Amino acid sequence: MSHKELWLQIILDLEPKINRANVITWFRNTALFEIKEGLMKVGLPLPMFLDWHVRHYMKETLETAQKIDPSIRNIAYVVDTGLGEKDSRGIDVLKHFPEKKVRKLPKKREVVLPGGIVSKMFNPRYQLDNFIVGPENRLAHAACTTVAKYPGENYNPLFIYGGVGLGKTHLLQGTGNALLQNDPNCVVMYTTTEAFTNEVIDCIQARNMNRFRNRYRKVDTLIIDDIQFIANKERTQEEFFHTFNTLFDAGKQVIISSDRSPHELTLLSERLISRFESGMIVDVKMPDLETRMAILQERCQEAQVIISRDVIEFIAFNIDYSVRALEGVLQRVIAQYELEHMTPTVNSVAEIIKHNQKEVKWIPGYSEKAEAKTKYAITIESLVTSVSDYYQVPKSEVMGTARNREFMVPRQMIMYLAKTKLNISLSKIGEHIGNRNHTTVMHAVEKINQYLKKDRQLLRDLNAIKKETGIS
Repeated sequence: MSHKELWLQIILDLEPKINRANVITWFRNTALFEIKEGLMKVGLPLPMFLDWHVRHYMKETLETAQKIDPSIRNIAYVVDTGLGEKDSRGIDVLKHFPEKKVRKLPKKREVVLPGGIVSKMFNPRYQLDNFIVGPENRLAHAACTTVAKYPGENYNPLFIYGGVGLGKTHLLQGTGNALLQNDPNCVVMYTTTEAFTNEVIDCIQARNMNRFRNRYRKVDTLIIDDIQFIANKERTQEEFFHTFNTLFDAGKQVIISSDRSPHELTLLSERLISRFESGMIVDVKMPDLETRMAILQERCQEAQVIISRDVIEFIAFNIDYSVRALEGVLQRVIAQYELEHMTPTVNSVAEIIKHNQKEVKWIPGYSEKAEAKTKYAITIESLVTSVSDYYQVPKSEVMGTARNREFMVPRQMIMYLAKTKLNISLSKIGEHIGNRNHTTVMHAVEKINQYLKKDRQLLRDLNAIKKETGIS
């Protein structure tokens, strides 16, 4: 077996574990360069692939490789930007992992499955693998994982309930994606109660209920969202009851979500509630602080954005009522990072959170003193404090003679801002920053000017510091 054939076999064996979407994203144009003395050297086309593979796929890749070739004892990654679509060394994953043929309806988030069944599209972002598990949702995630592996067997029906924005949609769609990954030929229909009701009404008007029954009762798995909206709709409840029974008796899987538990759905018929209660009932609650932080860190990795732990903790500390709102705040923070070229800080994020809720909660130890900085005149002394705090380095080192980059950059940033924004003379700046001469200060200002033209992160840091200190 050639290196290329071996690498393809490894990816083929990995795909059921990590799903097609991740294979397409992270294994495209990768290559196996060599195997020497038990070390398997794998080529990656981009630097950003390196950290992701080491963090997420290294262990599983090695274990999979060892099953094929037991002589492989370790794995090393090499970034080779020459790997690309036209490089014959890499694997064309799109060729070996073709997309399942379904017809997308124009201008709709729907697809037509075999047999003319119309289903909502699954979002590839929603995977059971990237759902952050915590104490409040561990049982729900475990149930979905089991259903994806053994549909129609252990937990049927699976009833998931919880408040708005807590992750029910992620679990539903993640289960649907996992079902299709485990068996690409199964027919998984995902719909909402509103769409189900509308189809009942259309078929009643067309006097063709057989069309409706034939579609819904020929699926392998039915996933229906927001079942609470079926209340007071007697004919819809009747059709759903018979559809449910037909699928259940045939050993097909039914997954249902609601904003409340079955016994709280008092406006539904007792026989429907009885059917729901006969299966597995799991609830999804708001994750705790640590899990919320893990969710934010995972989303930052997906967006390939680095945000400090202080900022992550501050967002998670404030948004404690909805995962959707949590991710919404992070989206705006990332937009600020990318569009305004500004590194997020606790203060800049506090301004974003204020648009969501009236009150911002300050983590003990931060306090509101940071907010008050802009109320006072900006001096070179306050600038030294602000920049040192931002970079989290001691003021003594910034003012000292150490030439390490971690101290040099803050020192040069202070000199640059003092000269360009506060209009302080070079000699006075040097006097305050360790009694340096004016040529040293001039050199520092020029250095920062040069860096800003090519270092986007430094530009973001500069903008963040200006906002923090109130410098316009």
